[in-house]
Amino acid sequence: MASADQWTEPAVAAAAPARADLAVVGAGIVGLAVARELIARNPRASVCVLERERELATHQTGHSSGVIHSGIYYAPGSLKARLCVEGARELYEYCDRRAIPARRSGKLIVALSPRELPRLDELERRARANGVPGVQRLSASQITAIEPHARGIAALHSPSTGVVDFGAVARSLAHDVLATGGTIATGCEVTGMSAGARSLRLTHTHGDTTAGHAICCAGAWSDRLAVAASASADPRIVPFRGAYLRLAPPSAALVRALIYPVPDQSLPFLGVHLTRDIRGEVLIGPTALIALSRAPGSSTPARARDALSTLAWPGTWRVLGRWWKTGLTELRHAAQPAALARAAARYVPDIRSADARPAFAGIRAQALARDGRLIDDFAFSATERALHVRNAPSPAATSALAIARHVADEAQRAFGLSC
Repeated sequence: MASADQWTEPAVAAAAPARADLAVVGAGIVGLAVARELIARNPRASVCVLERERELATHQTGHSSGVIHSGIYYAPGSLKARLCVEGARELYEYCDRRAIPARRSGKLIVALSPRELPRLDELERRARANGVPGVQRLSASQITAIEPHARGIAALHSPSTGVVDFGAVARSLAHDVLATGGTIATGCEVTGMSAGARSLRLTHTHGDTTAGHAICCAGAWSDRLAVAASASADPRIVPFRGAYLRLAPPSAALVRALIYPVPDQSLPFLGVHLTRDIRGEVLIGPTALIALSRAPGSSTPARARDALSTLAWPGTWRVLGRWWKTGLTELRHAAQPAALARAAARYVPDIRSADARPAFAGIRAQALARDGRLIDDFAFSATERALHVRNAPSPAATSALAIARHVADEAQRAFGLSC
């Protein structure tokens, strides 16, 4: 079977269909996985995917380090915990079937001081409770057996953590959708939704599509589509900009796989880490700074609307008030690449800041409640004839196939689909 890396862009439809039984809004990895799952369960239904950009997987899917998470971090019983563990297993199996390169490189979560040990204990407890395979506690000497240049007093080793090109996975999912009779329309931004007695009208840049039901996997725009369909405005998407550095030789040779800090579990971010990606390059990052635009390169009116949306949300000011010290650190990391490199060098001391070069940046679509809570789990809401994925940041790419199954189950319960 041909590798997904040999494929370029799938032959998507030039225009959206006038009618479809099921419409999926968003052609990131989650939206494409949902469309594929819906077709598999409803082979006689017409399924279309409507994507605002002219290419697939343009936003969160295509701007990440490509880590396949194992499920260590997430609260037992949460959707993230269950769907990440299931999704990682399914993703590796899918990549094997499609000949998409995916490497189980393993990850170290390293504690630098005794005060971090209780949090490391909690991560170990969560890993056991979530059924994460193969996790082991390591001493300082055992750390260097896995990562010779890393330093710490203790660590967790997760051998099932890996790396992949999520863009390649998304392109493969798009081929699955098209090969089984689905359609994909790009450059087709959905701007409105109105439900009737027997159908749902989606207004977009190509005109209108009348669908029986819709699943919205719109990432950074998920809250706007939900509100347009009469859902609650809470939570709101607040974008966070995550920037990465790339290590050049000789520092790049100091990292074998993935080296992470012990995170602050009160925040849904994992801290500055080192990742050898599927291409063999070593990345440092990401930063996590509130952004005023939901998409790089947006037009001036779009940026102004995004900024107003973020600044007018009460939760923004509450989270800034609570986490202002963290915000100052993120500002310094964003403004000074050397400071970001020094943060990584706490774990690999021989890294030279001079070897760290700007790589890329992406936008994390993070749901933020009115009361200032950063929503830490996957979140969904239903409106008439539509189901909305309201919060799907990392590990959504890892979990995409499991999320798709969960969404199809929810659609069956909410809409009576014959899934």
